[in-house]
Amino acid sequence: MNIGLVLSGGGVRGIAHIGVIKALEENNIYPTHIAGTSAGAIVGALYASGCSWAEMLDYFNNIQLFELNKYAINKPGFIDTEKFYDSLAPFFPEDDFKSLKKSLHITATNLLNGELKIFSAGELIKPILASAAFPGLFTPVKIDNEYYIDGGTLNNFPVDLISKFCDQIIGVYVNPFNKLKNGDFKHSYDVVERALKIKNGIECLSKFDGCDLLISPKGLNNYSTFYVKNSEEIFNLGYNEAIEILESEKGMKFLQENYSIK
Repeated sequence: MNIGLVLSGGGVRGIAHIGVIKALEENNIYPTHIAGTSAGAIVGALYASGCSWAEMLDYFNNIQLFELNKYAINKPGFIDTEKFYDSLAPFFPEDDFKSLKKSLHITATNLLNGELKIFSAGELIKPILASAAFPGLFTPVKIDNEYYIDGGTLNNFPVDLISKFCDQIIGVYVNPFNKLKNGDFKHSYDVVERALKIKNGIECLSKFDGCDLLISPKGLNNYSTFYVKNSEEIFNLGYNEAIEILESEKGMKFLQENYSIK
């Protein structure tokens, strides 16, 4: 059976994906196909490469988004996205989709023609970086003379990328849409993020029905998109929500029907 795992964008909230993966594996669920956007593309690629949940969590715990040596010079953005290449390179020594242990599809947005680009073959690391290049904050990534930004701009919950290949789809959505107050907008990227959420919110909600099992951890709206200091808490939100869903009536039915669990 082909099991698809769809991982949404959501910045640092994407660490919740790792908690979900831990819970799935504890229940002997091992996805064969992965579709990810932005943070979901990073987690999905690491998972597809064979990383354990502990290795993935360690990666996020040690990444520094706002180091001085990562600031962009003569590029449109504050942080130079391609300066994260070296942090990913050890996980992908062949830098090619064909080296992965699971099928992977990730999205990025072509900044020049405004079209969605789906990457599933060829060079790997730059498409991962492009998918996570939050517009206005991170610089676009150049691939084959085209420039790409965050895949979440056009498709933040890419269920459609792998639905035709899979018998069952598990979706993990970590980009909650809640009503905000005036005081919630403290930085320019807060406004940009909100604009993207408004645009993508309805589209993503319409894809929930395409998932046989949907996990959307509660409480993630309390965490900033780029503040990594709460990684353990975010991880636990994902893990606990996944366990709760799997132990629910719907989750038990899913396990019984697909994994012969009595």
